[in-house]
Amino acid sequence: MRNSPNPEQRRRTLCDVAIRLLAEGGLKSATHLKVDRAAGFPDGTTSFYFRTSSALLCAVAERVAELDRKDLRAATRDPGDAARASGLATLVVRCGSGVRLVRTKARNELGLQAARDPALAEALRGYTDEFSALIRDVVLQLQPRRRGGESASIDAQTYAVTMFIGGVMLATVTGHRAAHTAHELDVLIAGIVRGLGS
Repeated sequence: MRNSPNPEQRRRTLCDVAIRLLAEGGLKSATHLKVDRAAGFPDGTTSFYFRTSSALLCAVAERVAELDRKDLRAATRDPGDAARASGLATLVVRCGSGVRLVRTKARNELGLQAARDPALAEALRGYTDEFSALIRDVVLQLQPRRRGGESASIDAQTYAVTMFIGGVMLATVTGHRAAHTAHELDVLIAGIVRGLGS
């Protein structure tokens, strides 16, 4: 007797295929039918699990966030650079190659669509908040020892670093690397914090 498919595993598989399709061709490439066929499943499988396009994209966003959280924890637990790079810089550099680059491209596509889809924006918010907290932690660690830093200054530094990292990630998906190592990226982040803290 044939085992019936595990629904959770099938959902993950469909989302993983949709991530790849989003990265390769944008939203138009991640339709229910195209996901079915790329996954090698019968037509109608994706729509059975995700009734609408919005439901599919929200599920994909949740899958991206799940995978991103694993990477965030790994980067903050074990910064892989010999120069003891921050977890933030390590994470950003790791997002520039292999399967992580595929996910970075898909995340950008989802982010653009989220401006038009409140449910998708909500699905992305949890990880975005965690990533923002990581940026703020790095900014706090870069404060001069002689002072704790004023809240308004830290907010401005956090905002500037967030915008810079967003630009680095966008450059990465378009094939232009702003920094080749985590250490180089840390130097640039520290320069932004110093410049706004003086």
